[in-house]
Amino acid sequence: MTTPTSQTVTDAIALTECEAEVFDRAFTATTQPCPWPKAYGGDMVAQALVAASLTVPASGTGGKSMHSMHSYFMRPVDIGAEVRYEVEVLRDGRGYSTRQVRGFQNGKPVYVCLASFAAGEPSGSFAATMPTDVPAPDSLPTSAGYLHERSGGTMTETSKAYWSGGRSFDMRHVPGPVYLEVEGGQSPQQAVWVKPYDALREVAGLTREQRDTAALAYVCDYTILEPTLRVLGLAWADEGLVTASLDHAMWFHRPVVLDDWLLYAQEAWSVQDGRGSAVGHFFTTAGELVATVVQEGMLRTAVPDQGGRS
Repeated sequence: MTTPTSQTVTDAIALTECEAEVFDRAFTATTQPCPWPKAYGGDMVAQALVAASLTVPASGTGGKSMHSMHSYFMRPVDIGAEVRYEVEVLRDGRGYSTRQVRGFQNGKPVYVCLASFAAGEPSGSFAATMPTDVPAPDSLPTSAGYLHERSGGTMTETSKAYWSGGRSFDMRHVPGPVYLEVEGGQSPQQAVWVKPYDALREVAGLTREQRDTAALAYVCDYTILEPTLRVLGLAWADEGLVTASLDHAMWFHRPVVLDDWLLYAQEAWSVQDGRGSAVGHFFTTAGELVATVVQEGMLRTAVPDQGGRS
């Protein structure tokens, strides 16, 4: 078995500047391999984040860092193919800067987002508290360990290998994963411990903070719809299940250093009319809240009654 590595995420966020055709600046990036008919949505979120960040002076004296981005996924994106990200400089102020990023592939817009950057200023401080009843990551099985002798549903050897070690991050579920069945019951809440498989590689043109922020945006999309599947009693390998990211929002509350475990505490908010929405919060092992994610996705299933399994 190939040793898992975090290189996939740093390959994904390596952008090349090119001539702008629509807006002020433009960059290209390549979507990474995955065993699905379309590219992973986290590729676009992270790549757009980097494209926008490369047009704003980095945090520090006179610089700014991203504090929020709001995205829409408009069309399926080809796997292992180039996407061109056009960046529009909407505003540069003393305290904040705003960018629009639009992704193009095959001559059509496939993704769009607005991103905001802040210089930061002195203020009071408050943050939500980290859940206290979550088992430590070292006490939980890895995805590879869980899937090792399991099979079923639509899972192939390719998707099994991808879930086991192809996503750059070690992911350990509480109360259990939803790969083949819903482990731990139909609840709207779950949590996932995440950590890169190895030290993140340097990415040309990015500061450590920019790289780690982009990597966090990359990994957030893998599991954020899982609470909506869990509450319906659905698993990823169920026959007929089709999901897709529709829109995505992310707020970066505090700088993140991706060299240790983060707890991704998630909760389903609503499932209705073929769409599910969920919120997730990233906490350090010390309990510090670093980021919040809200996403709505398409949930399409062959199961007639989505009220849960009997």
